[in-house]
Amino acid sequence: MNEEIILKEQGKIKRLTNKTFSFDKRLGEGFFAANYFLKTNKIVKENIPNQIVTMQFFQRQDDVMLCGIDEAIALVQEFATHPEELEILALNDGDIINANEPVLKITGKYENFGFLESMIDGILARRSSVSTNCYYVKKVLNGKNCFSMADRQDDYLTQIGDGYATYVAGIKAVSTDAQGYLWNGKGQGTMPHALIQLCKGDICLAADYYLKSYPNELITALVDYHNDVITDALKVARHLKHKLKAVRIDTSKSLIDHYFDNKDTSSFDPHGVCKELVFALREALDKEGFNYVKIVVSSSFDYHKIKDFEDHKTPVDTYGVGTSLCKVNVGFTGDLVKLNGKDQAKEGRRDIFSSRLEKVVLHAR
Repeated sequence: MNEEIILKEQGKIKRLTNKTFSFDKRLGEGFFAANYFLKTNKIVKENIPNQIVTMQFFQRQDDVMLCGIDEAIALVQEFATHPEELEILALNDGDIINANEPVLKITGKYENFGFLESMIDGILARRSSVSTNCYYVKKVLNGKNCFSMADRQDDYLTQIGDGYATYVAGIKAVSTDAQGYLWNGKGQGTMPHALIQLCKGDICLAADYYLKSYPNELITALVDYHNDVITDALKVARHLKHKLKAVRIDTSKSLIDHYFDNKDTSSFDPHGVCKELVFALREALDKEGFNYVKIVVSSSFDYHKIKDFEDHKTPVDTYGVGTSLCKVNVGFTGDLVKLNGKDQAKEGRRDIFSSRLEKVVLHAR
C-alpha cells in the first residue's frame, strides 16, 4: 500500500498521494458502493470479462472550483484491481471548470474499477461543493479574512476532506485540527459563549480566565451574549485594553440587538448581525480610542450576505462562515463513453476531448 501516485508541482496545489489519504478498508469490500455496481461487476466477471471501457466524470455548472480529484485518484490506486493497468487522465484540485467538461477519465477493464464509480462521484461532489462555496466567498471578501466555522455543521468524518477543500479554495483559518490535517493546518479560536455562561455572563471574568490559561495570546471576545454588543464590547475593551485583539458579533438572526431599543429601524432589517450594528460598533470603539480592535462577524453569513456587507463598505475585518460552506450543490456523474476503443455511450453522452487533462501514473500494489 502507500505507493506514491505522483508528486508534481501544479503552481498552486501539489498533487497529493495516497500517503495523504486514509481510507476505510470497507471501501474495497463494496460496503459503500451502490449495490447495482457490485452486481454488475459480478455479471461482467462471469460473462463478459476483459472489456476495455473509458469512464468519464463531469458536472453541470459553470464556474466551479474542482476538488476531490487527488482523493479520487488515491481511492483508485488503493482499491482498483491492477491499478497499474489503468490509464488515468485528470484535471487538478483547484482548477476552475465549466458544465459538461470532463475532469477525470479512467480507461481499463471494467471489472477492475467499475464498482468505484459512485464513490468517486461522491468524493468529487462533496469536495467540489465545499471548494466552490469557499471560492465564491473569497471572490467578495475584498482581501479580508475568512474563518471557516464549518465544523459545527459538518459530520466529523468529513471534516478532514472538507478542510482540504477549504484550503484549496484559499481559506486557511479553520476551527479544528482535523480541518487542517491534510495541509498541516491547526484549529484556531478563542472564546465561545459557553465560557461566558460558566462565568455567569461576566465577559470580563471570562477574559481573565482565558488569559490566565493562555497568557501569551490576544483575545477575540464574543460580545453578543447579552444581545447588547456595543455595551459589552466597550466593557471588555476598557478592561483588556491592548490584550483585546478583536470582538466577535454572533447575534442570532431571530434577535434584535438592544442597541436598537427605542431607535427607528423602519428603513432596514435590524435582526441578527446587520450592517447598521457593525457601523455603530466601529464608531463606538473608535470614539474611545480602541481603533486597534478588529471586528469579526459570524452567524448566517454566506456569499450573498458578505457581498452586501462589502458593497456597503461595512467595517468588518474577518468573516466567520459555517453552514453555507458545507452545502452540497455540485453533482458529478460518471459515464462509460468508450468500449474497446470505440465510441459507445447512452444517448446524450459522448467522449469529450479536453486538452487540459493530464496523465496520472498509478503503480502496482
